[in-house]
Amino acid sequence: MNTRSKFHLMARAGYGARGVVFLMVAALALFSGFAGAEPDTNSALETLLQQPFGRVWIGLIGLGLAGFVVWRLTQSLANADGQDDDAKGYAIRAALFGSAITYAGLAMTSILLALQMSNGSGGSGGEEGIAAWVMSQPFGRYLAGIIGIGFIIGGIVTAMKGIKRSFGRYLELDAEKNSPAVLISIYGLVARGVVFGIIGVLFLYAAFNVDPEQAGGMAEAMAWLRELPFGGIIYAVVAVGLAAFGIYNFVEARYRRIRAPEASDLRRQLPLGRAH
Repeated sequence: MNTRSKFHLMARAGYGARGVVFLMVAALALFSGFAGAEPDTNSALETLLQQPFGRVWIGLIGLGLAGFVVWRLTQSLANADGQDDDAKGYAIRAALFGSAITYAGLAMTSILLALQMSNGSGGSGGEEGIAAWVMSQPFGRYLAGIIGIGFIIGGIVTAMKGIKRSFGRYLELDAEKNSPAVLISIYGLVARGVVFGIIGVLFLYAAFNVDPEQAGGMAEAMAWLRELPFGGIIYAVVAVGLAAFGIYNFVEARYRRIRAPEASDLRRQLPLGRAH
């Protein structure tokens, strides 16, 4: 199997694995009152762990996410998507690198669970932990604020990617047609953008109050939605939207244009390759 075929397999398996995780998160969000679990990625893995052959499924998800991390790093460091050499292009590649770091942690958690080397008790405090670490650094309060702004910008960009149908640029699919796949993708991206934006607001609130416990992730963002006027309806709409985002990942697994570079291209584009 050549380099391009390997990247195709890793990328498509990775999108599929991410889709499964978000479907689980959406299910926990919709049935959290009955299941007693919070709608976040760690809880999704813990719930899957309790199912028949749970460790096998989690292991497969971990391997898929590991491939997704490699693909994200290729998109970011080797510019596999051919982003322009301008501020926007570098910002997109920086966001892809951040995504790689995030999913590397989730892939590691999945693999450790599958190998019975973790009890899955990581909880939903990942963002709180990040906020606590950031605020312990010099000028940490301001760094937490910058992270919050980054989440908000990411949320706006993600939502607009759906609203403007710009995701079609990367798919072997006509995004201008109102097909079920396209409409579900739009819905999912907007919902994901809303959650990103709320996480950003929580980070900003934590920074202003110098209190890392005010930061939060998906579970806290969904809980915040529930407290709004008509919060139950809004919560349900966004929870179903997270399921739509999971399906959008399956659409990407099927239709994504994978512009994987050859090994020679990787050596030339990566910093290590240019050093020789």
